Amino acid sequence: MSAPDLNAVASYFLALQDTVCAALEREDDGGEFKEDRWTRDEGGGGRSRVLENGAVFEKAGVNFSHVTGAALPPSATAHRPEIAGKPYHALGVSLVIHPRNPFVPTTHMNVRFFMAGEGESATWWFGGGFDLTPYYGFESDCVHWHRIAKTACDPHGPHLYEKFKAWCDDYFYLKHRGEPRGIGGIFFDDYNATGFLKSFAFVRSVGDAFVPAYLPIVQRRKAETYGERERDFQLYRRGRYVEFNLVWDRGTHFGLQSGGRTESILMSLPPLVSWHYDWNPPPESPEARLYEQFLKPRDWANQT
Repeated sequence: MSAPDLNAVASYFLALQDTVCAALEREDDGGEFKEDRWTRDEGGGGRSRVLENGAVFEKAGVNFSHVTGAALPPSATAHRPEIAGKPYHALGVSLVIHPRNPFVPTTHMNVRFFMAGEGESATWWFGGGFDLTPYYGFESDCVHWHRIAKTACDPHGPHLYEKFKAWCDDYFYLKHRGEPRGIGGIFFDDYNATGFLKSFAFVRSVGDAFVPAYLPIVQRRKAETYGERERDFQLYRRGRYVEFNLVWDRGTHFGLQSGGRTESILMSLPPLVSWHYDWNPPPESPEARLYEQFLKPRDWANQT
């Protein structure tokens, strides 16, 4: 099994950040990302890019980080005692996009690489994926999203899409609410069984699929007319996004526990959000339709 090429991974992740930011700026027609380069005392750093108050994207964050350390905190090695006490590298690109129009879904994507130790004896793996969180459901958008995800997976192994879709449905689930965060996508972790070169090729396929998966949906929905009702529901559903990221998301927990940069870690949170006590959508409303027809795992990619 070939040794990991850390430089190649970092170069791809930096280029992916550039590609995604350029595509989002073109789509926003005037919005610009502000870049913040940072370092941390424990080792490593990153470049955070945030677009705020755009015409299309109310807030979009696309972050690259490459952090290093002499040893991971005990909470991060509890289930992997073999990496305890080893120097490590953790790097990746993570993005969250909160659109202005409630008919455009929120989305999240990340690709990441972790390595503890050095050379051929290093312990390493890739992780990542992308998922979609609509406020108002459109079947054609969901089918498109999942078919692009399947196309990204299929050349790299049979049943990868089915496996990683199920993992995504399982992971992005608010246990305290008993409901999914959105309509899913793909999610994977600890991915290294095919060796470094093939594993890295799969991760590039996932990263490269994000823009063609998301932007056509944005282009179809960004001019939809909406009013106070739709905006209020969007802010209410954004609360679920906040709850998941703070309560359940492993990436958020790892970043905070390992001394990561708080501003960059919490970049995923929306600019505006609201909670209503014990609220339920009116029966047979478009808001109820989201819960009844879209916030349930479905075989979107093979839907006719």
